[in-house]
Amino acid sequence: MATLLYRLGRASYRRAWIVITAWALVVAGVLGGGLALGGQFDETFTIPGTESQDALDTLDALFPEVSGASAQAVVVAPEGESVDDPAVRDEIDLLIERVSDVAQVTNVLGPFDEFAGDQVSDDGTVAIVQVQLDGAATDISEESLAALTASGDGLDSRVEFAGQVFQDTTVGITPIEVLGVLFAGVVLVITFGSLRAAGMPLVSALVGVAIVMGAIMALTAVTPVSSSAPLLALMIGLAVGIDYALFILSRHRGQLARGEDPEESAAIAVGTAGSAVVFAGVTVIIALLGLLVVGIPFLSVMGVGAAVAVFIAIAAAVTLVPAMLGLAGAKLAPKEGSRAWKRAHPVASTRPTMGRRWVRGVMKRPIVTTVAVVAVLGTLSIPTFSLDLNLPDGGSEPAGSTQREAYDLIADAFGPGTAGPLLVTLDITQTVDVLEDLEAVRGELEQVEGVASVGQGIPSPGLETAILQVAPEFAPDAPETKQVVADIRAIADDIEQEYGTPLAVTGVTAVGIDISTRLTNALVPFALIVVGLSIVLLMAVFRSVLVPVKAALGFLLSVGTGMGVTVAVFQWGWGADLLHAEPGPILSFMPIILMAVLFGLAMDYEVFLVSGMREEFVRTGDPQRSIEDGFANGAHVVTAAALIMVFVFAAFVPEGAGVIKPIALGLAVGIAVDAFVVRMTLGPALMTLFGRAGWWFPRSLDRALPDLDIEGEKLRHHRDHVVWASGRQGVIVAEGLALEGVDAVLDLHADAGARVHFAGPSALRRLAAATLAGHVEPAAGRALVAGAVLPSEAGRVARRVALVDVGGERIAPAVTVGALVSERLALAAGRPRRARLTRDWLAELDAALRGLGEESTAARRALRAPSTPVAALDGRTRALLLAAVATIDRTPVIVLDHRDDALDAASTELVDALVVALAPRGTVRIWGRPEGEAAPRGAVVARLMPRRSGAAEASTAEGSSTETSAAAAGATPTGATPAGTTAAGSRPEPDAPGTVPHSDRLASAAAPTAKDDRS
Repeated sequence: MATLLYRLGRASYRRAWIVITAWALVVAGVLGGGLALGGQFDETFTIPGTESQDALDTLDALFPEVSGASAQAVVVAPEGESVDDPAVRDEIDLLIERVSDVAQVTNVLGPFDEFAGDQVSDDGTVAIVQVQLDGAATDISEESLAALTASGDGLDSRVEFAGQVFQDTTVGITPIEVLGVLFAGVVLVITFGSLRAAGMPLVSALVGVAIVMGAIMALTAVTPVSSSAPLLALMIGLAVGIDYALFILSRHRGQLARGEDPEESAAIAVGTAGSAVVFAGVTVIIALLGLLVVGIPFLSVMGVGAAVAVFIAIAAAVTLVPAMLGLAGAKLAPKEGSRAWKRAHPVASTRPTMGRRWVRGVMKRPIVTTVAVVAVLGTLSIPTFSLDLNLPDGGSEPAGSTQREAYDLIADAFGPGTAGPLLVTLDITQTVDVLEDLEAVRGELEQVEGVASVGQGIPSPGLETAILQVAPEFAPDAPETKQVVADIRAIADDIEQEYGTPLAVTGVTAVGIDISTRLTNALVPFALIVVGLSIVLLMAVFRSVLVPVKAALGFLLSVGTGMGVTVAVFQWGWGADLLHAEPGPILSFMPIILMAVLFGLAMDYEVFLVSGMREEFVRTGDPQRSIEDGFANGAHVVTAAALIMVFVFAAFVPEGAGVIKPIALGLAVGIAVDAFVVRMTLGPALMTLFGRAGWWFPRSLDRALPDLDIEGEKLRHHRDHVVWASGRQGVIVAEGLALEGVDAVLDLHADAGARVHFAGPSALRRLAAATLAGHVEPAAGRALVAGAVLPSEAGRVARRVALVDVGGERIAPAVTVGALVSERLALAAGRPRRARLTRDWLAELDAALRGLGEESTAARRALRAPSTPVAALDGRTRALLLAAVATIDRTPVIVLDHRDDALDAASTELVDALVVALAPRGTVRIWGRPEGEAAPRGAVVARLMPRRSGAAEASTAEGSSTETSAAAAGATPTGATPAGTTAAGSRPEPDAPGTVPHSDRLASAAAPTAKDDRS
């Protein structure tokens, strides 16, 4: 990973304008497409598979008159009058007439109609007019809503309107959010002390945000998208976009301060810091995509949108940022004596940095620090246990709005449950006395504890289903209302058995309860998945058991504190007025989003700090010193990153949308606590207590888990190998290359066009060949093969070396000459097979054999016939064919081997001559030959020497090679390999000829210092 990012960073640096132009085109294209295709945001909260949603779907099919959105017109008689007074009743009739004329209104039920139920308050001062509309709440136009509210104008009675259609659940960006970006800019300027450097993370983040916003707008044209989705993506995209660019840029400037070349520094920064960015970003993406398992569509869209924002932020950090570094060049180098310069030269400053002073204080009192942090955060987490989840209703609307006024009027006059009634549906297809059974079921429902009233049953026109409106005694978002729904569902089986009428509970309130219940039930499993994932990932990164456990437990403290503060403010009402918030239940999906986002960010800070500690521990072996030095190197980056994120999220709290406020506050508090308290205070204290045990890792786990190497250790080795290779000449140069599981090393030098003679046991030859071809990692040492270095560029080496077993004994009987050749030609050309190309190549092969003096007309005739089975060829002819096919890939190196008794010396010479004739000029041929066989004249002889001697031998047989030296280069396509050959770039199958079985690849020790014995 680090090496790949190193190359990517260097390429982006060198081609800065191309990269920047490409990003600009992507921004323009995606934004333009989003604006052109963008539809409307859909604020409908649905939860497929629940009883409430299934019942709504049934009503939509069988009783569409009541399945759409509804509203309530609340009429308040003038003071001293009653709604029963003739004058007031006339106004109610006029109101009903006006409402009936409004577009999209399908039915109006007055308070005195037959099926109205108890729609007049006990004191006679308030009446409710029920309004049914056509379509879901999101389908009702603004014009219809305006006409509906205007229908009460000019009346002496007071008229207010309630209902889901009047709830403003849309969210948008306000100028206050811009303050978050401005605060981030201030922090960056202070961190870098340079306007040029401070602007780069902002540009990277804004580019990423623009792309994801355009993509989400385009997505609204094909699928329902909540307006919360782009706002959440905006928050996360800004935060991580700035954060990731900051980490890479900080590493780059530190290296410039130490005198590194700007281009090399940019590549190293992307390779090392970029690896941490990719790892941290992937953890955020995994956590956000974990929202898909909850099974709620609008939440899934929010999670996917935010995950895309993180992915784009990663891509911008590892490509756009190095491109901007390329434009700036050496201008980003800190001035001598500046804070950035002093951090890069700690010995040059007599006064330790603030980060070093802080960690020293923590390490002096680790027990006190640990106890204090756990006690304080545990106390702040206590409100979390009172968490009450629900969706917003009329009671959470802004004070003074018509929907809030209507909600309060209904709650005061009829009871809070009437403001959010339940809808009970009955399947009446099996009953013979519909009205009588509806009355009986109504009586059963009235007996349920917590039910205030039950309306008269209303059957559908086709007598398939019926509805009863149930008003609980409690508010829609009250915990008691959830119990009422549960109790009604509990008696559903008894009602069905007695009356033959299956029952379901639905309506806006029931849907909200079902969503909250599903999310609440998903919290614990989701938390276990996230915590378990964090432990496994951090084990793979840090090769430690205690460090991941410490990080996971710290994450739980951060989540608990963030949720606890949110509950205290938005549920208990502590300081809610300061944030212009209405106390009430917490938004249902707030906790799970908080956990997903905070998990990823917590891993960011853990990686940024602890990776430095591990790097120092690996280098020095001193656990205490590694804590101090690692913390001091990363503290300023984590501080700046955390402050930026806190400002970005906090900016959404004071004047943000009601849906976003709790999420933004929880994230702002959680990030501040996680960065400054958990990671920068509790973390060093616990690491001090752990001591050397903090880096203990069982061997079984070390073998089982991949080494992610985010510290860039393999990148450092790669750079050393590249420097070593720059001073070497030749197509193949191997120095001290130790074979895995074998007590032997290989030293070899082969120039262009050389023939290498490698005699030895078959298994050993093939292990050496697989190692030189990049398929088996060497135990130690290094090699330059066709311009790529081993072991750090094994993939590139594999694409430049072809392995072929010219014996071909294991080729399937059905494989023909034409099939073998056409398949290899198709793979090499990257296009479908063509019979003409196969015939032309076979003709070229025949001409080459004729030019070499091959007189066997039978062999040449067999090779010219595409239908000839390869297995039917004699050993000599088959070897000629397979060796010739290996040249199609045009690789600079071809390794040829066979069973020891498969070819005699004369046949080997003919095959080698054919390879020279068909392969590009300068191709190196490595021949595996039986042990003890003499090398041909002019060949380079390669022999393995015991590792304990530290020497290997490579000599040239007497005489000189007839091949002239020339540079050779070739590109080899990847893909399937015909039987009998192994293409460059493909992994050989276990136990296949020319390879070593995986079971034979044993662990090996470090190699001694290599010697360069060439002759």
